Amino acid sequence: MELDDIVDFNSSPKMLEALHACGSSKHFAEGDVILGENAYIRAIPIILSGSIRVMRSDNEGREILLYYIRAGESCIMSFLGGIHHNTSKVKAIAEEDTEILFIPVEKVSMLIKEYPEWLDYIFRLYNKRFEELLEVVNAVAFKKMDERLLNFIQKKCALTNSNTLQITHEQLANELGTARVVVSRLLKQMEDEGLVKLGRNKIVLV
Repeated sequence: MELDDIVDFNSSPKMLEALHACGSSKHFAEGDVILGENAYIRAIPIILSGSIRVMRSDNEGREILLYYIRAGESCIMSFLGGIHHNTSKVKAIAEEDTEILFIPVEKVSMLIKEYPEWLDYIFRLYNKRFEELLEVVNAVAFKKMDERLLNFIQKKCALTNSNTLQITHEQLANELGTARVVVSRLLKQMEDEGLVKLGRNKIVLV
């Protein structure tokens, strides 16, 4: 997929030309780790097709989903880490088959100076990611796990444009930062309430 089909840079063909000229694209299969925690960030990703999920883990290996990155978007953590030569504080995993355009970090400052729309793109992404992280904090601090689980299923269904999720209870627990037995119990409760239908490694949102 071409970048100009999914990102509006205020009709700036030169900007798109520069991104394609200095970037390189790469395909990832579902489940591939695109960026690991503590890895050095050498390129800024722009998603051309597919989507990736961004996770954070603790010292005991427990993980929690921070946000998804969709086609036309990028990871603000990569921008900040790359510019300041820091290592990654998150892990990025391909949610589905995904194509990414990688922009070398050494080109980012040049793009900011030459193309104001590039800086505007970064600020818009920063604002969106900040709001999503606030949602995560709000959910963890104030929402019960059953509400978080239902919201997660709804969001994941919206991402895939389907009311059916192919996912295990273990995967759900990992992405919500809780135990599998908790997820299994809540899903059964939700099925009894007519909110979902459960199958083998499958959840149907009613």
